[in-house]
Amino acid sequence: MDYPHYLKFFFALILVLSLMGGLAFLLKRFGYGQIGMISPKNKRLKIIETMPIDAKHKAILLQRDDTQHLVLFGTNGDTVIETNIKAPKDSNEK
Repeated sequence: MDYPHYLKFFFALILVLSLMGGLAFLLKRFGYGQIGMISPKNKRLKIIETMPIDAKHKAILLQRDDTQHLVLFGTNGDTVIETNIKAPKDSNEK
């Protein structure tokens, strides 16, 4: 093979990868990148805050409806630290 064939292959590869990336961007932009395709208005579960404790542990504050839960994620598993925390009134207005 000579250089024109390599260049043709290279530009075809770039074209295909850019088309795939553009399609992925458009699908994510229109909401098809979510599992189950739940619209943002119907979401009941959200992550309020995440804080790394050390290199292997992370504390996450989750909210479901008006109740928050503090969970510690680590290499040995997940531990629920506190449940049924009442969410502040102004956190729901975001």
